[in-house]
Amino acid sequence: QLHIKESGGGLVQPGESLTLSCEAPGFYLDYWSVGWFRQAPGKEREGVSCIKNSDGRTYYTDSVKGRFTISRDTAKPTAYLQMNSLKPEDTAVYYCAIRTDVIKTVQAMCTDPSVTWDYWGQGTQVTVSS
Repeated sequence: QLHIKESGGGLVQPGESLTLSCEAPGFYLDYWSVGWFRQAPGKEREGVSCIKNSDGRTYYTDSVKGRFTISRDTAKPTAYLQMNSLKPEDTAVYYCAIRTDVIKTVQAMCTDPSVTWDYWGQGTQVTVSS
């Protein structure tokens, strides 16, 4: 059975960096859009960043623009979320998800709760604290 799995979370101090990985063995990431989502305690799940497979367009939520970068290595196949200048408010469980393309903008894919994702990872905890 196909599955995806995140790794790379941990405890860091404000200003430090982390790279999250999303391993997707058996998937051709060229044909799948990738999303990174996070959920902090007591808050709703938030679309952090997405990349649309059909055109490669990316989306970042405002709070991470300029600090986070989404990418993918289709040969591995693994997707990444490079997170720099981390802040305490970035603390959350981060989830990777993939889905086939949909006729929506990359922003809508990431933020529209009616968009369903085909596969989800189990999540990885990111804690930013001094």
